[in-house]
Amino acid sequence: MTEMSNKESTDCARERRDGIEIESVLTCPHCGKQSREKMPTDACLFFFTCRGCGTRLKPKPGHCCVFCSYGSVKCPPIQAGSGCSPCNCDS
Repeated sequence: MTEMSNKESTDCARERRDGIEIESVLTCPHCGKQSREKMPTDACLFFFTCRGCGTRLKPKPGHCCVFCSYGSVKCPPIQAGSGCSPCNCDS
């Protein structure tokens, strides 16, 4: 039996739907608290309240949602290539 690397075990733990990752780790830019969250597949999440410091996060200018600004994975519409208008999440 072989052991999985940390990257492999993390990849296996991520939830996917139709090849799109629907979980992302949000990192608060104020306190550094990380939180694994499920992303909506049909909409962008504009606000998120940090569980560490209570700061209400909103997307960076030009981004469609908090996942594109502070998440480990971009939101499902961006992953699918359909984008969000107007969005510049690749920056």
